[in-house]
Amino acid sequence: MTYKKERVIEGKTPDAEKTASAEKTAGPKKRSKRRSVPEANVYIQAGYNNTIVSIAEQNGNILCWSSSGACGFKGTRKSTPYAGQVAAETAAGKAKNYGVEKVHVFIQGAGPGREQCLRGLVSSGLSIESI
Repeated sequence: MTYKKERVIEGKTPDAEKTASAEKTAGPKKRSKRRSVPEANVYIQAGYNNTIVSIAEQNGNILCWSSSGACGFKGTRKSTPYAGQVAAETAAGKAKNYGVEKVHVFIQGAGPGREQCLRGLVSSGLSIESI
């Protein structure tokens, strides 16, 4: 039988070396500031193949987004009104984490999910100020 020799450097075992190096690299964790945005803009891009819903701050910084494809719809089902509604509800749910309550809606495109996106936003509890 052969035995491994433990490597000892300045009185430290290999396990102690690992923990010592881990202690050096780990610094204090920074707390991220949670943004509170009571009013936001919703941009709906209703194409023939997909519907994309983006929610941004008043100055244009994107808070969250969702699309029919990101919600799990594939192929021709992405271009249905129901897929657009689900995308809007998903984006609205993410926006509520930022405290969004009132929205101004901007719609582009002539896709089938155009009207249902508005219904999805209302059903999620967001108040639509303007379209």
